[in-house]
Amino acid sequence: MAEELFRRWPVSEEKRRRMDAAYPVFAGDGGQAPFGPSGYMLPVDAEPFLRQYVQTPVDPGDVWIVTLPKCGTTWTQEMVWLIQNDCDYKGAQCLLCPDRYQFLEIACISAPHQREEVRQGNNPISKRNMFSRVEERPKPWFVKTHLPLHYCPPALLERGKVIYVARNPKDMCISYFNHLKVFEERDPDLPLDEFADLFMAGEVNQLPYFPHVLEAWKQRHNPNLLFLFFEDMKRDLRGTIQKVADFLGKSLTKEQLDGLEFNLHFDSMKKNPWVNKSMAYAYSPLTAEELEAMAAKEPPPQFMRKGQTGDWRNHMSQQTSDKMDAWIQRELAGSDLKFITG
Repeated sequence: MAEELFRRWPVSEEKRRRMDAAYPVFAGDGGQAPFGPSGYMLPVDAEPFLRQYVQTPVDPGDVWIVTLPKCGTTWTQEMVWLIQNDCDYKGAQCLLCPDRYQFLEIACISAPHQREEVRQGNNPISKRNMFSRVEERPKPWFVKTHLPLHYCPPALLERGKVIYVARNPKDMCISYFNHLKVFEERDPDLPLDEFADLFMAGEVNQLPYFPHVLEAWKQRHNPNLLFLFFEDMKRDLRGTIQKVADFLGKSLTKEQLDGLEFNLHFDSMKKNPWVNKSMAYAYSPLTAEELEAMAAKEPPPQFMRKGQTGDWRNHMSQQTSDKMDAWIQRELAGSDLKFITG
């Protein structure tokens, strides 16, 4: 196994100060650093986790959802699980993670002190989400990951099924900006324009953006990978459901398609506690009782916010929009990948 894959790249003092100020949650644990060929940004102690993930066994029937954060991951997870399980809505009344999916790298992307808080806490759901191993699950496995393909097991595209979802970078930037504030992973006073600069530079946990997306785009003709766009899911949900079913080799009746289209509509998903509000139970050291007491005073964080295409127009300055346009054009030079930005 090439050691270059696990190399942690040095970070200049200027970049360290910039990132520590933007993401103080990581600062006290040594901060973050870029790893491997794409400079994938993770906490500084990520190497042993990455070595573990690439060795994950894969069997036919395993399905992996691979995305960057805030690109329709939860939406796709629910769709895939329901299709694969013959629209078992009763069986879907449990948390996506850790009940139905393994969030492969949740421990790796968390600050070390956050892992320890979960380990020392009294929430069995978050402990299982953070520390259980995929090998403990019954087959077939459903896996969610934000890792780029080169940190997934080499046998994945030979034996398993991968559904990759991309979202235009402007909307992802806005959604991630809000997500990181809600889950207290960035300075709440960080201006959006500054975050956009960090986003484009890949100086955000689980970025850079384009190496991740383009690596998957190059595999779009692989029969074991289905490349989807978030914007197409919004535009034609029914067509996307059918496309995913065909990819998974599942035949759906008209009634099943109707039911899936209703249940997977964004408004329905936002009201579904198993994929939205209750997700907080799997990411906190607090018990369900403690979280419910807190929720009585303030609503818990929601994973699903707006799910819109083109929402960046409501938040992004013209100057930042122009900078992102130029960045997108540079990064896509020589590629036929195109985005719908709304």
